[in-house]
Amino acid sequence: MKKNVFAKDIIEKCNGQLICGNENLICKNFCKDTRELQQGEIYVGIQGESFNGSTLYQQALEKGAVACLLQGVEIEEETLEKYPNATIVLVEDTVKALQQLAAYKRSLYNIPVIAITGSAGKTSTKDMIASVLSQKYKVLKTQGNYNNGLGLPLNILRLEDEEIMVLEMGMNSFGEISLLTNIAKPDVAVITNIGTAHIGMLGSRKNILKAKLEILEGLNPNGTVVINNDNDLLHNWYEQNKQNYHIMTYGFHLKSDIFGENVNLKETGSTCDVTVQQKQYKVNIPVGGEHFVSNSLCAITVAGLFDIPMEEVLKGIEHLDLTAKRMEIKKSKIGSMIINDCYNANYDSMKAALDYIGRLPNKRKIAVLGDMLELGEFSKELHEKVGEEVAKNHIDILICVGEESKNIAKGAHENGVKTENIFHFPNNQEAILFLKKELQQEDVVLIKASNGLHFSEICDAICED
Repeated sequence: MKKNVFAKDIIEKCNGQLICGNENLICKNFCKDTRELQQGEIYVGIQGESFNGSTLYQQALEKGAVACLLQGVEIEEETLEKYPNATIVLVEDTVKALQQLAAYKRSLYNIPVIAITGSAGKTSTKDMIASVLSQKYKVLKTQGNYNNGLGLPLNILRLEDEEIMVLEMGMNSFGEISLLTNIAKPDVAVITNIGTAHIGMLGSRKNILKAKLEILEGLNPNGTVVINNDNDLLHNWYEQNKQNYHIMTYGFHLKSDIFGENVNLKETGSTCDVTVQQKQYKVNIPVGGEHFVSNSLCAITVAGLFDIPMEEVLKGIEHLDLTAKRMEIKKSKIGSMIINDCYNANYDSMKAALDYIGRLPNKRKIAVLGDMLELGEFSKELHEKVGEEVAKNHIDILICVGEESKNIAKGAHENGVKTENIFHFPNNQEAILFLKKELQQEDVVLIKASNGLHFSEICDAICED
């Protein structure tokens, strides 16, 4: 059942000031970018480091915004006359206001919330869990990777008549997950792994674990923690805390509540056997890589908490709809297999992707790898370790782009990859030119880097339209 949020709620909950318009306006479909704004949406002006998006309110109104939530601007009288039906609310901080409003909207709904965090695999695990739960429930899931202090509130504010929410929570410093979990108030907290993402900000994997465990602060006292038991730090935490929380474990290396056996990794997918309530099932996973086996076991674990029949669970896994740029299989203009995994990168996800491509039967294996960001003093070491994985998985051609990726090339060479098979380019365009010249039909190409490297340009340039 829909529970509406009104403009007057912004005024009351966020200490807002109604400049003009209707305080009984129903507030849904918020948008923070005038370029993406659709008619009838509410424009939110975000204060950046060097620019205040609230100054674009006239542009938003011209595009059909029904209301504007703004900070730090004075509204011109002629604008009020030009748009007499517009609702404009001023607040001290628009992001904080969205967070307060999202927390309020969450409080209106008595529905389960599954929150997902971890160093890698959050988005794909979210997709897998949502796909399984959607076999029984109407599900609202995080769009893309809108998983921070701005994105998570925008997702919650989309809530209408959905019966369950699956929310991704990201962070790069202490306190961020704490903020998000206290907005979302989850009933199930999933932690996919503890790796090295953002280690430059936090200093150690133990600190990363501590930051991820902030998710428990907002957890329903009767809620469940779901953890990847194959991860060393999470396994140790489980052993030390299994008396303090209701914890469910999944894995296929260490014995777990949901345990995958007979894992068979294939070219375009994988299978494994799982025993649930004394009955064994064959799980067919439509995406390759060990990490997607782990994702499926996580989804089975969560599904069990909501009494979804295993036959429906298996159907949800088989019909997985992944967020774009996550192990997305595409075809080049000459027929090569392209793996578009260029949304983000850290050591753990690089290792998993290289392990996957290393198992493929293609004639040549090409890895196009770029910088992994936010690694601080650990950057050189972790990029070199990626180079080790390149060598270990017998990659035929390594193409690197970016300053830090020189250390991937160094690590690969030191572990046996020949110099003539390693190429470094200063920008994406030169890598594109090289690929267009060298690519062969039977090749498989992995394209992966942190999002700031804009590797989508490479994928778009060589793939079919």
